[in-house]
Amino acid sequence: MSSLTELRAIFFQECEEQLEDLTDGLNAIEAEVEETSPDPDQVNSMFRAVHSIKGGAASFSLDAIAQFAHAYETILDELRGGQLLTTSDSIPVLYRAADYLADLISLAAAGFEPDPDRLALQTSEIMSLSQAEPVAEPEGDFLADFVPLALDDDGALPVDNGPELPVFNISFTPTAALYANGHEPVQLFRELETLGRLKVDVELDEQAPWDDPHPAATWRLSLASDRSESDIREIFEFAEPHAQLQVSLSDGTVDVPQHPMAQTDNAANVQEVEVDDPAGITEPDTPDSVLPEPTIKPPAPHKSTVRVDLGQVDELINLVGELVITQSVMTQSLLEHSGPVSRNVMATLDDFKSLTRIIQEGIMAIRAQSVKPLFQRMARIVRETAQMAGKEVRFTSEGEDTEVDRIMIERLVDPLTHILRNAVDHGVEMGPDRLQAGKEEAGCIRLSAAHRSGRVVIEVSDDGAGVKRDKVLASAIAKGLIQATAQLSEGEIDRLLFMPGFSTADVVTNLSGRGVGMDVVNSEIRRLGGRVSIISSPGEGTTISISLPLTLAVLDGMIVDVGGETLVVPISAILETIRPDPSQIHQIGPSSRMVAVRDMMVPIIELGQVFGYENSSCRRDEHILFIVEDENGTMFALAVDQIRDQRQVVIKSLESNYGHVPFVAAATILGDGQIALIVDLDEVTHRISNPPPTSVKHKRAYA
Repeated sequence: MSSLTELRAIFFQECEEQLEDLTDGLNAIEAEVEETSPDPDQVNSMFRAVHSIKGGAASFSLDAIAQFAHAYETILDELRGGQLLTTSDSIPVLYRAADYLADLISLAAAGFEPDPDRLALQTSEIMSLSQAEPVAEPEGDFLADFVPLALDDDGALPVDNGPELPVFNISFTPTAALYANGHEPVQLFRELETLGRLKVDVELDEQAPWDDPHPAATWRLSLASDRSESDIREIFEFAEPHAQLQVSLSDGTVDVPQHPMAQTDNAANVQEVEVDDPAGITEPDTPDSVLPEPTIKPPAPHKSTVRVDLGQVDELINLVGELVITQSVMTQSLLEHSGPVSRNVMATLDDFKSLTRIIQEGIMAIRAQSVKPLFQRMARIVRETAQMAGKEVRFTSEGEDTEVDRIMIERLVDPLTHILRNAVDHGVEMGPDRLQAGKEEAGCIRLSAAHRSGRVVIEVSDDGAGVKRDKVLASAIAKGLIQATAQLSEGEIDRLLFMPGFSTADVVTNLSGRGVGMDVVNSEIRRLGGRVSIISSPGEGTTISISLPLTLAVLDGMIVDVGGETLVVPISAILETIRPDPSQIHQIGPSSRMVAVRDMMVPIIELGQVFGYENSSCRRDEHILFIVEDENGTMFALAVDQIRDQRQVVIKSLESNYGHVPFVAAATILGDGQIALIVDLDEVTHRISNPPPTSVKHKRAYA
């Protein structure tokens, strides 16, 4: 890969971070939207993000991105200056512009050109917010007029900077590498000109060949501006590694009239000049009562990061998995050793086990990623869906810093998209209906994430009308999904929403009606080893909860014997383990049993029968029971013969290497080299609750 291609790839990666900052700023000013100027820090952060995107795009000749980013930057500059106020009408326009900027970046990364008509339309929409008067175009042809520039004794250009505007002297000497990487000094100077009044001169190397397209040159620039030195250097941030850059403030001008929206930044910069004093600048003799003490905020802590290829991380995770297996083999070998084992050897093995776990957790932390980009993407889904549905919806998010496996984030896009579109289309009522019900006209949808009991819980909540269970039941009967005589509880009716082909929509639209949305949610979440549950209150709203494992690579499991075979039960799903007294076991029918756990009767599931294992090593009254809970909150007791160990196991996918196996989530390799199946508790409890009626074998297994 060439250096230019690498730089281009880095630019697109950095654009993702800049778009996150832009979205964060929009979310912040939307939360406090009113007919006033927004928070200066937020607007400055948004401005820097768009400005960085524009500068990088111009360096790589991505004209569409640079053009639209420049228009966006213009509006943000008016926000900074107080000419433009944030209102409930302007915020959606700013959001749509951010979405379109993201689209332009995605198109450029894929090597496609945008639709020029849409580009013009989006540019026109964002510029419609501008409060500046349009500048009339001069009539007639443009004629260039070359004016000789006279330098002062110190090499600086005299600048008519007006009253109290500081002048920055800038020396810029590019190298050949700058041109090789796609940069053009003229583009940089055009960006610099947006900060103030600029005059430019160039000193060419007289020894350079006359036909050299990029001769050695030093550019001398003088800029009259009220912006800080850091703002100036930001223009050159992409080019500075390939050039010599010097920026200094001219003597004699310290009274900098600060921009009303950038007071903190300039104050901090003046403080820096006073401490370092590279140019001998001193404070004017001004009484303290005239100049207020500048308020300087401490710099935000900077987190250093390094970009690593994801394939290398995956390979490292695989190696750590093999290390975990090797550690298990060593432990198993020592346990089976017939002779005495040194205490030091066992202590060293324990240290090795602890160190292996620490390494594994550290590697998984490298792969972990916050759900923030995913949540920001979902915010756009809500906005676009609400616009299509003709509804006013407010979107809020919580727990954006929650970290999960990166692969899991990628596979959550489709399920969350379906859930949120369903919440907007079916959950939130139309404005007049909400007002009639005593609610605010704008609906509210909340997306949250949190770590709970070793799992990740993602919830989507709305304040709509809730699940209309009578309509759901009638639709399921009409589609032949259930029998008309079926007696279902509220939870069972809610679960009908996840059945394939189910829909309550009367007509097929762009949003719903085909009956594939919530079915996709259920199947995809189960593939991730998670479960979905619904809690709904009529007239108050609905909450859909997704519970997921922290990672798809390893898990803490209970190694058990069932009918002479070895299985692994995920510990995260086990509420408690009991060895019941025979008096607690109650026979129900010819083959079903229940166990009394405190004030509840919990049905017992014989794992040996579920998997078809006939050779049980113990009597039924000697079974150990694992109390587990399904997505509806129903408790079950899994019966196993014996608990062998509790350990961390490496997950090996069966679906990608073999195919789907009923009741099995994955497989693992134990310390003795034996392959053990990892039980899919969600599928076991779901099939037990809803046994298929066509298989005699299943009937016997579920009895």
